[in-house]
Amino acid sequence: MSHPARTSLFSRGSWAEDSRIAAILRKETVGGALLLIGTVIALVWANSGWSNSYFALRDVRFGPAALHLDLTLGQWAADGLLALFFFVAGLELKREFVAGDLRDPRRAAVPVAAAFGGVVTPALIYVAFNARTDDVAGWAIPTATDIAFALAVLAMIATHLPAALRTFLLTLAVVDDLMAITIIAVFYTDDLAIVPLLLALVPLGLFTVLVQRRVRSFWLLVPLATVTWALVHASGVHATVAGVLLGFAVPVIRSAKNGGPDAGPGLAEHFEHVWRPLSSGFAVPVFAFFSAGVAIGGLSGLGSALSDRVALGVVVGLVAGKAIGVLGATWLVARFTRAELDADLAWVDVFGLALLAGVGFTVSLLIGELAFGAGSPADDHVKVAVLTGSILASLLAAVVLRLRNRVYRRLCEEESVDTDRDSIPDVYQR
Repeated sequence: MSHPARTSLFSRGSWAEDSRIAAILRKETVGGALLLIGTVIALVWANSGWSNSYFALRDVRFGPAALHLDLTLGQWAADGLLALFFFVAGLELKREFVAGDLRDPRRAAVPVAAAFGGVVTPALIYVAFNARTDDVAGWAIPTATDIAFALAVLAMIATHLPAALRTFLLTLAVVDDLMAITIIAVFYTDDLAIVPLLLALVPLGLFTVLVQRRVRSFWLLVPLATVTWALVHASGVHATVAGVLLGFAVPVIRSAKNGGPDAGPGLAEHFEHVWRPLSSGFAVPVFAFFSAGVAIGGLSGLGSALSDRVALGVVVGLVAGKAIGVLGATWLVARFTRAELDADLAWVDVFGLALLAGVGFTVSLLIGELAFGAGSPADDHVKVAVLTGSILASLLAAVVLRLRNRVYRRLCEEESVDTDRDSIPDVYQR
């Protein structure tokens, strides 16, 4: 009696998809380096003799109060610039599941399950540290993975991850972003104003109609996106939700009517090409600059911050929770689907990526501000904890992945010469 062949986890995808993922990760790596620079500048400035000027700059307030947009610079970075970050995340998520290799449910199951495990386990660990206290409101802080920060770490340790592992890491982070923005919309919306939320459907609907008709005119689309963002912000829902919804509205597959081999890139790919550099190269580093600045107060202050239950829940959640959740969920998928790892890989490779998923920054800081209020003592402890947990996760991941770097280098060399394995037409066209 013959048995069906087992599914292989982390097998190579199509050449076109691998090339696309590699191009995205190169841009995110540059953004990660800028994010690190912005973070270092903020920390040095906030702990220098000129710290008052940093906090004064962050708290400069401007904008029309009648439209609920009388915000500080820090709030503009968190509510405005991060909407662009989540717009790009929405584009990438839709592309992955509509036109990418992960449109195959069997391929999608692994990173989706890993992302789910990487959200639930850190949250449970945080709750275990802060149960029956008001601080339990920060349960979602250690659930986020920052792909730009993680890729900056990979660039510094010079590891040559194979294409399948790079795809897994990127998709896990994108699905993680979707879960994070869902958590923000559902659990961190205090006062919901229905009228502005319903009004936001009008510009969002017009934006959707235009992009579905392949309209690329920024003078039409940007004002509609801005009005959508402003109305969502006025409704009490965090404005970054508008970014994801706008990203989901953009079509991925080329139309049968206007398509053809010379039709050019589709709107999702076109918008990613335009907006991803601005998101990773400006929006996220500026947000990091205004959000990461915290007066630590030397070693005694660091020790005091990390002894807080909030900080302990965040650090353990990022370092241990992410690793256990991502690795455990991936193993369970393999166990119950009878799938096997690709012959060239081992479970220690998945463990290294699971540790790297504990590099949380952008969304973790955002949730900390939403949970405790920007500038509060608890929020300052969150910032210290997020930085500490991300550094520890980075160091542990670096050790594990460097031990396997010789294997990765060999696999990358094989992939670079094996360009004939998937001669498929480019579906990422309009």
